[in-house]
Amino acid sequence: MIEPGVADYPLAETRPDQVRARSGKPMDAITLDAVLAGEISMEDLRIDSSALRQQAAIARAAGRATLARNFGRGADLVAVPNDVIMGIYDLLRPGRARSKDELLAAARTLRDDYGAATVAAFVEEAAEVYELRGLFRFRF
Repeated sequence: MIEPGVADYPLAETRPDQVRARSGKPMDAITLDAVLAGEISMEDLRIDSSALRQQAAIARAAGRATLARNFGRGADLVAVPNDVIMGIYDLLRPGRARSKDELLAAARTLRDDYGAATVAAFVEEAAEVYELRGLFRFRF
C-alpha cells in the first residue's frame, strides 16, 4: 500500500478500496440494504486502525503534525476496550490518580496488553507533568 498524500483526502471518496471496517468488511459492502438485511453488525461500523494511520499520513503531508499525532493515537486506541479507555481518561483528570505509579501502571497496560505504545507514552508524559505540578492530590 502506498502512503496516501493530501490529494487522497477524503479517503472514502478517493481510495474507497483502501477503507475497511474494523471487521475487515470493505466500505462498499456497508449499505442500507445490507443493514436492513441484518448483514451489518456494530463491528462493521467501527473504524480500522489502518484507516486512521492513513488519515495521519494525509495530515502529515498537509503539514498538520498535531492532527497527524492525534490520528496516530486514535489508531492505537482502536484495539483498547471502551471501559479501559474511560478508566484511563478518568485517571487523567487532575486529582483523580493518587500517584505517578497509578498512571505508569495504566501506561503499561496500554503498551503491554493492547500494543498502544503511542498512547502509553502520552500517559507516561502526563504522569511526569502531574508529578511536577502536584496534580495527584485530591482537590475536591
